[in-house]
Amino acid sequence: MVTTKVSSTQRGILPNISWQTFETMLAEMGNNRTTRLAYDQGTLEIMTPLMPHEHNNRLLEHLVFALAEELNLNIKSIGSTTCKRPDLRRGVEPDSAFYIQNEPLMRQRRNLDLTQDPPPDLVIEVDYTSASVDRLSIYLALGVPEVWRYDEPVMQIYRLQENVYVPCDVSPSFANLPLTTEIPRFLQESLNNGEIAMIRSFRAWVRQQQKN
Repeated sequence: MVTTKVSSTQRGILPNISWQTFETMLAEMGNNRTTRLAYDQGTLEIMTPLMPHEHNNRLLEHLVFALAEELNLNIKSIGSTTCKRPDLRRGVEPDSAFYIQNEPLMRQRRNLDLTQDPPPDLVIEVDYTSASVDRLSIYLALGVPEVWRYDEPVMQIYRLQENVYVPCDVSPSFANLPLTTEIPRFLQESLNNGEIAMIRSFRAWVRQQQKN
């Protein structure tokens, strides 16, 4: 296994891994772990997030909840729950994942089965460019409608349209707000003013956008 250390994650790649081995590793590693796995038709990536990665991911989660509350949307967070399809031989554990449009359907679900359940409506990936496995192609195969990728200080939003991901500046899940430009600005603001002050400022911005 070749391991690459970058600023906010440690990643290892294992080639020629069967789906059964992937499933066995998931079972043996359990849920109480810091590592996240991605499996793409025989290639397995094991990622361990470091503090900068987790810090940005948690801030993005806070902003998603702030958006949902300000826009009066119900939301179900499933964190890094394994999203997998044995028939496609693909699986991934996102940095964060949410049900928004399908929240009523998934509200009381305790387990995720993507052969029957819809995929998350939104997933977040932080420090995407350092990944060795193309997670975006996995999300495409799983049919995830919206993906946020944050590579500090750049944020991109991808919307699923006619079986391809189309880059866009606004979020389809959140009233088409221009988040690709504004979220990086607010994340930078958190370094200057603190996280709570930043979230208050972000909420005020969302309210103002609704008035415009």
